[in-house]
Amino acid sequence: MSVQNEAIKEMQEGNYEKAVELFMKSIEENPDDATGYINIGNIFASLGDAERAEPFFQKALTLDDQAGTAFYGLANLYYNQERFEEAAKLYEKAVQAGLESADAYFMLGKSLEQAGSDRLALPYLQRAVELAEEDLEVLLSYGILLAKLELFPEARPVFEMILEKDPEHADAHYNLGVLYAVSTEDKDSAQAHLEKAFTIEPDHTQARYLYDMIQLGNEQE
Repeated sequence: MSVQNEAIKEMQEGNYEKAVELFMKSIEENPDDATGYINIGNIFASLGDAERAEPFFQKALTLDDQAGTAFYGLANLYYNQERFEEAAKLYEKAVQAGLESADAYFMLGKSLEQAGSDRLALPYLQRAVELAEEDLEVLLSYGILLAKLELFPEARPVFEMILEKDPEHADAHYNLGVLYAVSTEDKDSAQAHLEKAFTIEPDHTQARYLYDMIQLGNEQE
């Protein structure tokens, strides 16, 4: 087994200190190979040590300016530090470098959304859905963004798709309830979904609050 494979095995087993030691040995043997630097960066990132992770991703990119996973790893660090515009640029570079994964498109979309560029974010979240249509987190984020942009007819089937896959998904019920409340006169459906949300999650205070507001409105009519 090569040093790199041995290091990956140690990493998968959670022996991070040993994995770093082996990756460092691999770097000494192959100083011009970006992979070892990316792997060490990923270990430090997974341990929440952004300060130690960043220079390894940067070094990897000086060796290989098309290392998509290095761009992605660095972007994750910036996203977690709420440096959303910088993160978006790096996620975009990861995609351009060939990282055609749902996660890359999803995080690019989320970065743009967090930076206040909702319309720019939309096609990337849509692409993430195409690549991972079973991922409920991706679907939910896409549906919420559509609703945020007041694209209600497009958002509704997304929330309904989530509920087909998981009928007890409280956030999908909540968002569908909100959608009915703000875009239709169907207050009964709105309340039914909101009630379902706080029945599934009793501490879902937003769902309960909106349910009570609609109820109050009905009583005053």
